[in-house]
Amino acid sequence: MRIGMAAIVSLGVMAAGIGCQNAASPGGKTPGDEQLLAVSATPPVGLPAGFDAQGFRDGVQRELQDNILSFWIRRTPDDARGGFIGRMTFDGQIVPDAPKGLVLNSRILWTFSAAWRWRAAPEYERMARRAFAYLRDYFWDDQYSGAYWLCDSDGQPRETDKLLYGQAFVIYSLAEFYRASGQAEALQMARALFDRIETAAHDPVDGGYFEMFRRDWTRSERPAIGGDNPEQQKSMNAHLHLLEAYTNLYRIWPDDRLRRRLIELIEVFTDHIIDRQTGHFRLFFDRAWHSNNAVISFGHDIEGSWLLPEAAEVLGDEDRIRSVNAIALRMARACLDEALDQDGAMWYEADHSGNIIRPEKHWWPQAETVVGFLNAYQLSGDPAFFAAAQHCWRFIEDHLADRQNGEWHSVVSADRRPDSRSWKVSEWKAPYHNARCCLETLHRLERMAQIP
Repeated sequence: MRIGMAAIVSLGVMAAGIGCQNAASPGGKTPGDEQLLAVSATPPVGLPAGFDAQGFRDGVQRELQDNILSFWIRRTPDDARGGFIGRMTFDGQIVPDAPKGLVLNSRILWTFSAAWRWRAAPEYERMARRAFAYLRDYFWDDQYSGAYWLCDSDGQPRETDKLLYGQAFVIYSLAEFYRASGQAEALQMARALFDRIETAAHDPVDGGYFEMFRRDWTRSERPAIGGDNPEQQKSMNAHLHLLEAYTNLYRIWPDDRLRRRLIELIEVFTDHIIDRQTGHFRLFFDRAWHSNNAVISFGHDIEGSWLLPEAAEVLGDEDRIRSVNAIALRMARACLDEALDQDGAMWYEADHSGNIIRPEKHWWPQAETVVGFLNAYQLSGDPAFFAAAQHCWRFIEDHLADRQNGEWHSVVSADRRPDSRSWKVSEWKAPYHNARCCLETLHRLERMAQIP
């Protein structure tokens, strides 16, 4: 179940648009505020020849404002119990007693902080401040630092373990909220959590981080999230999101130790996680970085292909930027050649030989596909990447965007039928991937349009 790219490349470049004006942060200028979101350092690349910008830009902005952000503003605040609802069914039914997950709440905080920075709209500010207050008042552990994994519907701690994956999203969102608001408390919380992670989770022997902890930050024997045996102590996934969290934190707090750890995380990826022969991520590892899982996760590959250059860009080391960009292009090329269906969407998983084992189309890999291929186009100037990004966006508009109930479907089948068993909102289904896709796309199109 593998096809070449000829059909996709032959589509050419569709009509598209630009025009993402970045509103000034209410909190004042912080490092990195000259960009909405970092774009990999590379010789500037303009829009492909013959490209009509307006339609693409308008479609992305309309999707962001009218179908994603508006949905979360209208449907997800929990007015009875505070914060946000925990779950909503496929057809828009709220589950009133559903638990409230740390990942969901952190991602809401990041999304509306980023939206507030993009457009200084009162409704975006209100959502960001609501999310911050709930994270601080209910998820934050004043005794041991960090945040609980899960609260019940009333905000009482239900699962108090500290999982590195969740803590990474807390830092990521707090840093973004500080960039939007300038509220010192957010930076203080992010710095305190950074210190706790470095003390409890960093592996000084083999590098990287342990991932599973009890409430008091003592090590748990549970495997990493998604793993199936205790030997899987380290994962690509948690390290990828810690990388993006530390990248965002470094923008507002260029601390020397944070810089060293961000460099180390990049090297963990280039030395251990990325398979240089295939251009794919390895997923699970023992403490010494021996890989024991052969599944290919295309969505994480294409997401990493732009998050790694973003981290190198923030550090500002030109040699590192060049080497990371080369690796990122290798990863994006592997996805272009191996991961796309004829409809432009990205399949979910393959085995170690590249045979597709999960052909359904999940919402988040499609969002990352658009950004990852736009980034690859900016790095290479190869119009095949731009065409693939736009083809995937058309798939999103035609098959993932829910025109009846709002937001995006979580999953559609290989033949593009929405999965009615999937959640519209859940501990894992949040606005972060798709809103970020839109913000990144608008910003990158604007930058490209400025290049003669």
